[in-house]
Amino acid sequence: MIQDAPASPPALLPEVVVTAARLPPAAGDAAFAVIRLDREALHGAQRLDEALRSVPAVSLFRRTTSLSANPTTQGLSLRAVAPSGAGRALVTLDGAPLNDPFGGWVIWSQVAPESLSGLDVVRGAGSGPYGAGALTGVVALRERSGEGGVLDLSGGEDGGRRLAAAAGLEQGRVAVTGSLLREQSDGYTPVRGAAAGAADTPLDLLTTSAALRADVALDGDVAVSLRASAYDEDRGSGLAGARSSASGHALTATAARSPGEGRTGWRAQVWRRESDFSNTSVAVAADRMSTTPANDQYATPAVGWGGNLALRRSGIDFGGGRLEWELGADARFNRGETQERFRYMAGAFTRGRIAGGETSVVGAYSEGAWEAGPWLVAGGLRLDRWENSDGRRLETDLATGAATLDEVEPDRSGEVTSARLGVRRDLGGGWALRTAAYSGFRPATLNELHRPFRVGNDLTEANAGLEPEKLQGLEAGLSRAVGGATFRATVFANRIEDAIVNVTIGVGPGTFPRAGFVPAGGVLRQRMNAGTIAATGVELSAEHRLDRLTLAGAVSWTRAEVDGGSSAPQLTGLRTAQAPRWSATAGADWRATERLTLSGQARYESARFEDDLNSRVLDAAVTVDGRAEWRLREGVSLYLAGDNLADADVPVSVTGDGVEGYAPPRTLRAGVTVNW
Repeated sequence: MIQDAPASPPALLPEVVVTAARLPPAAGDAAFAVIRLDREALHGAQRLDEALRSVPAVSLFRRTTSLSANPTTQGLSLRAVAPSGAGRALVTLDGAPLNDPFGGWVIWSQVAPESLSGLDVVRGAGSGPYGAGALTGVVALRERSGEGGVLDLSGGEDGGRRLAAAAGLEQGRVAVTGSLLREQSDGYTPVRGAAAGAADTPLDLLTTSAALRADVALDGDVAVSLRASAYDEDRGSGLAGARSSASGHALTATAARSPGEGRTGWRAQVWRRESDFSNTSVAVAADRMSTTPANDQYATPAVGWGGNLALRRSGIDFGGGRLEWELGADARFNRGETQERFRYMAGAFTRGRIAGGETSVVGAYSEGAWEAGPWLVAGGLRLDRWENSDGRRLETDLATGAATLDEVEPDRSGEVTSARLGVRRDLGGGWALRTAAYSGFRPATLNELHRPFRVGNDLTEANAGLEPEKLQGLEAGLSRAVGGATFRATVFANRIEDAIVNVTIGVGPGTFPRAGFVPAGGVLRQRMNAGTIAATGVELSAEHRLDRLTLAGAVSWTRAEVDGGSSAPQLTGLRTAQAPRWSATAGADWRATERLTLSGQARYESARFEDDLNSRVLDAAVTVDGRAEWRLREGVSLYLAGDNLADADVPVSVTGDGVEGYAPPRTLRAGVTVNW
């Protein structure tokens, strides 16, 4: 009798883990001021820039968040050294920059907090492997990976409605991750009380963004990620006839392999980002009962593209310790122009303007980190070449087409060398001490080089001759991490040379060359390399996690002063605009029962100046936010949240004639969150 052969056992295939194409954190990060926020820290945040405010001295150019801030003021700044509308910090998503190719600002609504697995806030540390724009630091975002997802639906006062979702699916060697955000608000009116007139209108908002990423695991532990995203937002500017809109899309392709024992890791990435922006501004009547069109920036098409390459080797025995090195190069190219109508007379715009050009930065760097026992030494050297080219400003008479101003800017270029060195030593018992020295640089944006703009009755002229601003910094830090408690303290000294500052050069009423007429109560400013900014500061933060209670707090103090030199001597000894001396946050998260969680956060900021001459003061302010969350069942929660619960008046702007604008009043919302 013939019997069938026994069936062979099924072959066991190795498990494939599909992740986004990225390198792991560098070993040298611990030598610098890096704060890592995980997904839990982002929980409950409606907007990404609001979640970042728990980190000392992280803020947008003005006190307002992206709920109500014009896109041109959404530039991120760290350490209150010298906030800027263009931003003096670089923001990346898995290595690709998110800063706008024309203006340098960040459209925060393009990334929903729910779509992230975490982020790193790097204060200082210089250009290092990050490149141009990382003047005061970097915010490095990491998009979520893996299966599962989250859905958040909420509604609240002022017509607030929000839908955010992010989810991932895996099938074999392929994973797909997508996210969606849509938010709408009827807004609030920033000028209040007796000062408000018929010209003052709400800051309404409608924004939509979406992203889709495909990850593929290849043989040899190589991961490939392809990502596409788009955003669109439209918002009121708080004055009748004044609005802005922003839209764009981006494509990124990344391949990476993590370093391993005896194996070199690498990352190769290319990206392309297109954006457009429109903005209408108005002149305001003295009684604030009416406005007159002043400028119609109807289009600002811009495109940015670039790539980066990094090689990394880890775990090399060297000098009694372990060595890690990284070599890399990156390039960024931007092209764009502003298209405008201005000089409103007899019921119509009479002049047209097209102004723009191209910028580029190409650089290469080397980084190394050596660990031996309690010691970590990290450092690197970087060389970049920047170029501004094809700059032109053409103004024409709309009736005849004749040129009234035709300026062709000479091409300009240069090289910048930057370096950094950090040393960290574990002291035992969870204590660690570190010190670092670094340098960085930020070239002027196309917006700063070529686009004049107007806010109310204030005008600011462009300057195609701007040089890159450069920063040198020293800092020292002490930290402790034991159990659920962490403590960090940092002292720093920074110096920005050739700082790009909006300098007052005239007061209205009056007519000025190139700028034209400036109304009464308005001023004329121009962007200039206004000498140096020297800043010293202290940053403290602590967190303590108990069984059901988490307490966190942070304090920062920064003293930043301008030395205007011969270019702007009137600024010497003054504090930089929009830079408060003190900021502090305190928060608590209490799991009161198995179902109920209560959380709250308070934020204090000392007075800051609205302008370069320190003549317009924004008073100190305190806000308190709160949230109560009830778990219905596993993965499903209801919540009630409130911003500015004490309904404090938080001044965010002040005009030349003393009219103040304010941040949002008390705002309540309720929603549901579903996780799976």
